[in-house]
Amino acid sequence: MEFQILTDKNRLDIKKVHQQITSTYWGKNRSWEETLMTIEKSICFGMFNKNGEQVAYARMMTDGLVFAYIMDVVVFEPNKGKGLGKKLVQYILDQPDVKKVNTVALKTLDAHSFYENLGFKKVGDSKMWMSIERVKYD
Repeated sequence: MEFQILTDKNRLDIKKVHQQITSTYWGKNRSWEETLMTIEKSICFGMFNKNGEQVAYARMMTDGLVFAYIMDVVVFEPNKGKGLGKKLVQYILDQPDVKKVNTVALKTLDAHSFYENLGFKKVGDSKMWMSIERVKYD
């Protein structure tokens, strides 16, 4: 199946995004207004099937140089388990503004091995923080 990833916020199925986010441990208390604010203030990535239906979502904040933070990575049912999350996160990591930042970070409680396969490593003793560090400091 072929998919397209777009950053056009007008194409997002915000109702589906909100439903998916509020079904997660990290977003269960997020209000509709807060979902709208996160979309407004972030770079958003929607993944769409050949029929134009949104099947996944993620968002990111970055300064394009020092830090990028990936958040709200969700794949909508019935598309989970088909590798779409990996394709979406890899697409984000391949973006020019992300490829040149020193640190790409995210938080997860339950997907460490998924993100380790994409190059992320645990940060210190944190149970949640993971990152890709491209600059080593002495």
